[in-house]
Amino acid sequence: MAERSFAREVEDLRLGEGEEFRGEGILAITKALLQSGVSYVGGYQGSPISHLMDVLADASDYMAELGVHFESSASEATAAAMLSASVMYPIRGAVTWKSTAGTNVASDALSNLASGGVTGGAVIIIGEDYGEGSSIMQERSHAYAMKSQIWLMDPRPNLPSMVHAVEKAFELSEASNTPVMVEVRIRACHVHGRFTAKDNRKPAYTLKQALENPVRDVNRIVLPPASFIHEKMKIEKRWPAAVNFIREQKLNEVFGPDEGDVGIILQGGMYNGVIRALQQLGLSDAYGNSRVPLYVLNVTYPLVDEEVISFCRAKSAVVVVEEGQPEFIEQALNTMLRRRDLNTRISGKDVFPLAGEYTATVIQKGLLGFLERYAPRLLGNRPPLPDAAPVLNSKEVQALATVVPPRPPGFCTGCPERPIFAAMKLVEKELGTHHVSADIGCHLFSILPPFNIGATTMGYGLGPAAASAFNVKADKRVISVMGDGGFWHNGLSSSVGNAVFNKHDGVMLIVDNYYSAATGGQDIPSSRAENRKRQTNNAITTAVKGVGATWVRQIDRTYDVAKMRDTLREALTTDEPGPKIIVASSECMLNKQRRVKPLMDKAEKAGEPVLRQRFGVDEDICTGDHACIRLSGCPSLTVKHLDDPLRDDPVAAIDDSCVACGNCGDVADAAVLCPSFYRADVLRNASGWERFKSRIRTMVISFLQRRRERRRILFGRQAA
Repeated sequence: MAERSFAREVEDLRLGEGEEFRGEGILAITKALLQSGVSYVGGYQGSPISHLMDVLADASDYMAELGVHFESSASEATAAAMLSASVMYPIRGAVTWKSTAGTNVASDALSNLASGGVTGGAVIIIGEDYGEGSSIMQERSHAYAMKSQIWLMDPRPNLPSMVHAVEKAFELSEASNTPVMVEVRIRACHVHGRFTAKDNRKPAYTLKQALENPVRDVNRIVLPPASFIHEKMKIEKRWPAAVNFIREQKLNEVFGPDEGDVGIILQGGMYNGVIRALQQLGLSDAYGNSRVPLYVLNVTYPLVDEEVISFCRAKSAVVVVEEGQPEFIEQALNTMLRRRDLNTRISGKDVFPLAGEYTATVIQKGLLGFLERYAPRLLGNRPPLPDAAPVLNSKEVQALATVVPPRPPGFCTGCPERPIFAAMKLVEKELGTHHVSADIGCHLFSILPPFNIGATTMGYGLGPAAASAFNVKADKRVISVMGDGGFWHNGLSSSVGNAVFNKHDGVMLIVDNYYSAATGGQDIPSSRAENRKRQTNNAITTAVKGVGATWVRQIDRTYDVAKMRDTLREALTTDEPGPKIIVASSECMLNKQRRVKPLMDKAEKAGEPVLRQRFGVDEDICTGDHACIRLSGCPSLTVKHLDDPLRDDPVAAIDDSCVACGNCGDVADAAVLCPSFYRADVLRNASGWERFKSRIRTMVISFLQRRRERRRILFGRQAA
């Protein structure tokens, strides 16, 4: 079950020649793949390209009609290795993943692919997850492209440009026998627009043809002596072929006046921000009509020397808008100009920040600094610039910092992973703190308040592997955490297999929420859903026992905090050797709500009885110590003040976002807190029998309440 269904959008993939395609950038890229005659597509989901995988999965039936093979790859390495189909055969293939994390995983296969080269077009859609919206380490794909001699495209973030880039990427790959990366940032993936569609193309050469007509060329296999020749091929043949294709096809673009004393060289992905910044400076309109010459690098690697020299030759200075560090493009431009004795000044990281996302505001400040230094006359009629500083620095706004507490990201309401870490905190009170090796996934939120659990995270499925150095005799065992997505991605061999082989004595907690939840809720081998196109329901416990684990415990309801606590305690104190593995399973609440709510709404509209549950807090019992909030951290738990003048402390309360997971009550019970939590069952479309029972219950309760009221002891005026 993916984060959302693209059933309607899939119909747009059928649009033909001359029809208008409207939608999101990532959907346009999908359409471009089909228009290019792609034969196979694979990849691994992750922001910002998860939707690409989800669209392809929803469109798999239509893709089969076109003769296109699609797979959800087990990892980015699997996807990269899939491109080997284009090595020996003239087959067009494409894969996608989140970069740079995914590129790191795929590096072995990519290096081999780039070394031997390809025959068919091989394209990698890279979701460049860099900047303020990123969830990973801040690195660039550019360095990897340079290292392995993979060409890197960075198209302007509008639908026609991105579609054109994908189509030309296949041609560039075939013209230079080199894989090509197409880099799309978060904003490019989610930009909306339109373009004129073309007919989808069936593969010119199919996978079936390749299987029936096998080809073998030992010179493309990375073994000596061929591997030594590959490097010469890259520089002497593939690079010149790529440069010629880029120049002849005019993949890079020049905008603005033909002449100017200064100019701007920018990555294609920075185009929208640069135009917006120039507009604020009075040097462009909203349609891109710039008064400053622009050289837009839709291909950022390799650079075309002749184009760069031609753009810079008559200018006193140019500024490079290059997001991220190091400044690879700026360094290359300096080398080009100095070797040709051109005196054009190259500006870039001297006026722009060395690192960080280049938003329109950042670009505006950088361009303003450049123009004030080299072309102040262009700024003579600039309009007043918007400045948020007076508001942000006002006393009123600054005072909010002392009133509004920081709000770190955390688990969703009802998340089944929250009780796992509540149980871990309870064990911590008994046995003391332990070193906890964390992993990539939703469970990584446990490192933040209120749990504050976790010391390191090294990669997807590498939580237990990151704890391998602690396989020594000590009074405490190391605890490692890994999700089910990470387990199937890399963890079974790198973490579990490694721990079994080395007789690791630590505790390994595998959080099983039935999906690759953090990437959008895609199915994985252990998903409990029935998937007609994939084999699911493969138990994690069977897999870990298959590689030799013996101490294995399965918990089928993580909300049972007491059982989680007791199992963790047992794992940390048992004398049994080898890794202690706990598989803690409960369905991701976000995906469960997406699945269950439409069914309940449909049943209720049809007049069928529907039971909805809610939890609450009895204000008369709650003491206001808020231990439940400290041990749970559920977003639906809050506080409220009472009108009672004898009670100053606010009591706990549960808001309308409650999904009735029961965690708050279980935490209270396991931690021996208080009995103030209650559950209310709300039955819609109740039957006559249920209504009758409800009336009887109401009558009995009312009778008991009246009797208690009569027996109250009254004092003073109340008695009178």
